[in-house]
Amino acid sequence: MRIDEICPTPEHRRSSTVTVDTDSDQSAVLSKIEATIISLERHPPAHPLPDSYTSEIQQPLAQLSQLAPLPNSAKLLVWKLSYRLWNVCVDLSNASSQKISEELAQLRQVAAEMLLVTADVAGIPSPAFKAAMFFYKTGLVWYDLRKFDFANTCFEKATDLVSNIEINSVSDYDERKLLLDLNLARSRASWEVSDRNLAIALLNRSKNVLFGVSRNYNALAHQYLSFGKILLSTNEVSTVNEALKLMNDALELCEKGLRVVKRTEDTLSLKELRLKTLRFIAAAHLQNDEFESVLKCVKVLREVGSAGDHHPSLSVLAMKAWLGLGRFAEAEKELKGMVLNKGIPECVWVSAVESYFLAAGAAGAETVKAVFLGLLGRCHVSAGAAIRVINRVGGNGLSNGEGMKVRAKVVGELVSDERMVTLFNREGAAKERTTMHALLWNCATEHFRSKDYVLSAEMFEKSMLYVPHGIENRNLRAKGYRVLCLCHLGLLQLDRAQEYIDEAEKLEPNITSSFLKFKILLQKKDHSSAIAQMQAMPSCLDFTTEFISLSAHEAVACHSLPVAVASLSQLLNFYNSGKAMPINEVVVFRTLITILSQEPANDTDVLKHMKHAHVRQSEVGADLFFGKCEVGRREKNWLAANAWNFGVRTGQEKNYELSSEFFKLASELYKIVGDGDTEGNEEMVCKSIILAVSAIIADEKHQKGTLQEPEIRQAIELLGRAGKILTSSSSSIKKNDDQVTAIEPHFFFVYTWSASDLYSRLSDAGSQQLQLVKNFASSKCCNPKHLVQIGLEASHGPRSNPEVAALALNSSLTALLASPSPDYQTVALVLRNLITVGSIQKGEPDDESIMERYKQAYRIMVGLKEGSYPSEEAKWLAMTAWNRAALPAKVGQVEMAKKWMSMGLELAVKVPGMDMYRSCMEEYLGGFEKKLKGQEHDQSRAPALSGMRIV
Repeated sequence: MRIDEICPTPEHRRSSTVTVDTDSDQSAVLSKIEATIISLERHPPAHPLPDSYTSEIQQPLAQLSQLAPLPNSAKLLVWKLSYRLWNVCVDLSNASSQKISEELAQLRQVAAEMLLVTADVAGIPSPAFKAAMFFYKTGLVWYDLRKFDFANTCFEKATDLVSNIEINSVSDYDERKLLLDLNLARSRASWEVSDRNLAIALLNRSKNVLFGVSRNYNALAHQYLSFGKILLSTNEVSTVNEALKLMNDALELCEKGLRVVKRTEDTLSLKELRLKTLRFIAAAHLQNDEFESVLKCVKVLREVGSAGDHHPSLSVLAMKAWLGLGRFAEAEKELKGMVLNKGIPECVWVSAVESYFLAAGAAGAETVKAVFLGLLGRCHVSAGAAIRVINRVGGNGLSNGEGMKVRAKVVGELVSDERMVTLFNREGAAKERTTMHALLWNCATEHFRSKDYVLSAEMFEKSMLYVPHGIENRNLRAKGYRVLCLCHLGLLQLDRAQEYIDEAEKLEPNITSSFLKFKILLQKKDHSSAIAQMQAMPSCLDFTTEFISLSAHEAVACHSLPVAVASLSQLLNFYNSGKAMPINEVVVFRTLITILSQEPANDTDVLKHMKHAHVRQSEVGADLFFGKCEVGRREKNWLAANAWNFGVRTGQEKNYELSSEFFKLASELYKIVGDGDTEGNEEMVCKSIILAVSAIIADEKHQKGTLQEPEIRQAIELLGRAGKILTSSSSSIKKNDDQVTAIEPHFFFVYTWSASDLYSRLSDAGSQQLQLVKNFASSKCCNPKHLVQIGLEASHGPRSNPEVAALALNSSLTALLASPSPDYQTVALVLRNLITVGSIQKGEPDDESIMERYKQAYRIMVGLKEGSYPSEEAKWLAMTAWNRAALPAKVGQVEMAKKWMSMGLELAVKVPGMDMYRSCMEEYLGGFEKKLKGQEHDQSRAPALSGMRIV
């Protein structure tokens, strides 16, 4: 309860006033107070104190204050009751082991308020001081309860009680002490509520109530120092100067106190406080980077008296000051001097070592080692302190290069020292030993990550010194051997790595050890043993398929392609096992195919794995195998495109059998419908089928074999699928680039050529062959030169079909002549072959259709520039037309013979270089006509055609 709530307001006083006889009222009020105190005296200390006691006393106390003035007898009774109340509070506090409750603090304050009401009592010496003492002690209780407002109120009331007393008139020691204690208490309370100015002002005011007593000087100086230490501990630059001022005041009070001191014990206390103050002044100068001032303070402290000050902090202060001035030799001397002082606490020298190393860095590593080993030999060093030093010297991540190596060397020498190992092997040091192992392990790990395998291996070896050899630590030791194996693998010290992994397997055989043995075999290029080791991994109890995947990655990194292929093939065997797999199955197939494709000799294996992938996707479903959305489309297209590319490459290498298999597979892969697709890539399916069949035909020719009828019909069935796709997409095919074509025109030709070839092998497929060529000839993508090829194949191939040949050649001739600039070389070739095919078809020399071909040729040559029509072909036409007259002449078909001779002569007229032949022809034809008029033709004088033949 707050102080102003204890005393009722005037209105409350008036409302509670009852007109009674004054004496009887006083007695009744005092009786109530006494009854409450008696009840409180009987209260069991172990039971909690109810809140009612305070209110039961406050109410009659308020009534008593309204009955003033009180007779002195009543005042004396109030004083006695106050003391009884105070004493019972003290007894209850002493009986309880717990902190004083707020209820007891309120009761103490009520006791003090009772004295305040009767402070002018007669018969009691110094009543104001006694009442002030009650308020002072109550304020201390509130201060301990962290109720600083209540504490300040009590201190202020106490101050008011003694403020009117002349200081010089106070002679009692306790009263003098109270005046000082009140100021100090108020100062501390003000400091707690952040009223720093008032707190320091009260300290300054306290200098007037020292009364020349050395203990008072000590108390005030101690308070100055206490505030200075608080400011110094904030580590703020702005407060250092203020802290120094307070400490200098404390030092000045110590000096003054020493001048008035009378007792030896007071002298020693002041001297000790003086030294302590000087040390903190030095610390303040150090915090303010005033290193010279620090050294001056240290010098003064060391020269004080006959023996000087040997406080452990002096060496630390001096060392840090020398470090601040950059004088490392003097700092090192101070640090080494600490080794000789057995009284220096462990925390002090550990902090000194850390500070020195932080400033000196790697250059001070050897000094730190010497100091630490010196301390280790001279005094008891805890394992925790050793860990702090090792942690500081190890300096994880602080620097690289030579500095790192120096530190690692020093750490290695420290932790391998026999005394250090013994320190951590003591009973009760298990936790610290674990910490040291972890510290060295982490340091080694940092070196390993930076690929400094030499340092890493050294640190891992040192960490093994802090792993006990008990059976419960077998796993930890095995782990250490495995990482050492890794370090020596990094250094390509394969034999050492093998030794460590063998030791690890003795302690704890597991999949990691098996994998490391695999890595060693890889590095040794022992591929067969590496494959055997990889295949043995599934027998480990802690095997996971991820290790097979890692084996494949390692093999690829080492360019051990046979091992990589074996690992990936092994991994594929687990996709039906139900085990958790590290990567998607399609990724394994893709990687395997990519590796195999690096060597052309592996084309057969590539085909096998591609077919396996196709089978797997059909088993598990395209979406699950390839994946969904864009990822799935990408994977599917990759596999199909590679099948296509392998088909192209093997075809170029004339491995037509393998090429046809790749193209067949590509057609199946392009046909797959994935997530979000309504149909496969029909155009690529069509192209793949066409190229697959053409490869089958090419292989037959290359091998000089013969396709059997079942094979032929299978190929025709394949082409039938392509034909349906071509038919559905032919409307988008144009010869010119007027629009984007679905399928290139030359694929239509290859389809037609291949199908025509296959149909020609079947006795019952002549009509299909003819219809096929008709469809091609009438299509938009028809090229006359393609028709020429089909016609030539049909006329001169092993399975000729004159009807098909005639259709193709006639169609091509029509298309060629329709061109604005006909290719007369091709026209001549077509005409020659049409004449040849016509002869085969009819077999009669006077066939009008053959004559019509010659006439057509003549009409073509009419009007052409010289040389436009191939001269050799023109000569062939002229001579064969002339020669065809021989047979009709023999059999008496004079008119037919005359027609052929005339045709030959007409053609010869158009051919340059046939002048001699033409004159002979004209002469013979003239003579032949005369003989027809006069006599029968002489068979023995037939035209000398043999000399005129053109072959």
